Amino acid sequence: MPLPVPLYQLSCGVNNYDWGKTGSTSCAARYASQGIVIEESKPYAELWMGTHPSLPSKDIESGQSLQDLVSQYECLLGPAVVSRFGAGKLPFLFKVLSIRKALSIQAHPDKRLAEHLHANDPKNYPDDNHKPEMAIAITQFTGLCGFRPLSEIKAFISTVQPLAELLGASAIASFRSVDSSQDESRQKRELKSLYEKLMTASPAMIDSSAKLLIQAAKDESSAFAGGAKLPDGRSYAELVIELNNQFPSDIGLFSTFFLNFVSLSPGQGMFLQANEPHAYLSGDIIECMASSDNVVRAGFTPKFKDVRTLVAMLTYRSAPVSAQIMKPTSYPFKAFLPDTTAECLLYDPPIEEFAVTRTILGTGGIEFDGIFGPSIIIFTRGTGFVKGGGGSKKTIQINPGTVLFVGAGLFLQIEGEDIECYRAFCSFEQVK
Repeated sequence: MPLPVPLYQLSCGVNNYDWGKTGSTSCAARYASQGIVIEESKPYAELWMGTHPSLPSKDIESGQSLQDLVSQYECLLGPAVVSRFGAGKLPFLFKVLSIRKALSIQAHPDKRLAEHLHANDPKNYPDDNHKPEMAIAITQFTGLCGFRPLSEIKAFISTVQPLAELLGASAIASFRSVDSSQDESRQKRELKSLYEKLMTASPAMIDSSAKLLIQAAKDESSAFAGGAKLPDGRSYAELVIELNNQFPSDIGLFSTFFLNFVSLSPGQGMFLQANEPHAYLSGDIIECMASSDNVVRAGFTPKFKDVRTLVAMLTYRSAPVSAQIMKPTSYPFKAFLPDTTAECLLYDPPIEEFAVTRTILGTGGIEFDGIFGPSIIIFTRGTGFVKGGGGSKKTIQINPGTVLFVGAGLFLQIEGEDIECYRAFCSFEQVK
């Protein structure tokens, strides 16, 4: 039986984690609305698009899982992807996240650590694969990402007394003895020592210090933390009070003084390498990652925490928040209708499993040459049509939330108005 045009409309599942936005305020819920009835009081956290066994996508027409399709028809993945990553599954997992409250202080293991954690604790680490990931804002987004420059951490230690008391004079003195002119390995050792002291503090010490921290934030208001401001204009007092309301007396409150605060406008993205600390705080994002569900957590979560592993695995690189922001480049397309207005940008992190394009089509029609591997497209705005294979071999109507799987090598045309879409695909052809 010959393979039909390798263009499939997918039905994708949603995870209802407590941190998700509720009801129709959640992009994850709205984009999944063709397959679910939205309950306004229910949280909708993650829309998953891919072959991961925890929540596999399905072909709407046949009801067959995408996992079964790519296993049955190896040509959907293409020989290059099968040769590089193996048969029977996508090497990436594509998501929409809608974040109402903080989503854990966490990091994702590299390949070697993932294999070790999975072998020793498969319940809490269900995959043996690494999980680098990329986030692109759909709505205004805030989060924590990577360690701050050492000078900023020192400034907070000087101005936030409860933080200094929790860390202790001896640990602080050792950390203060290091500056940016010294050997990077020593900087990392001292930062690790200080962060480990914080993260392994006793529950009683954390509870006591957190209460003092929140009281100082309320008393000092805009002068709290030396009057430092967040990129979105809020004070640090507002931030820690909000986070404490979500997770009272949590160790994550103090990580806000160690990690960069990042604010992304729609279309901005950041890349999170393995073994880098981060936490998502608010907003809606497109997320793409290597196909894995491994997370090492240590704060802002009711789930399993593995503080020792987190502290041991981190790289302890410190850099300003600007180092976390991606710089997208133009991605090629052709206009096939007159008066077409369009833009396509490529977000290409330094790993092989995935890259993402963001396409804006104001009006008209554009076409893309076939990609050597498989891809998934989600339409987040607008209406129109997608044609696969050139001409009218297969046409699918698109609306916000339409998700398509595109087999390797398929030529595509997109036609419509006010369209925004994101496309994930394997990127090792981009690596020079």
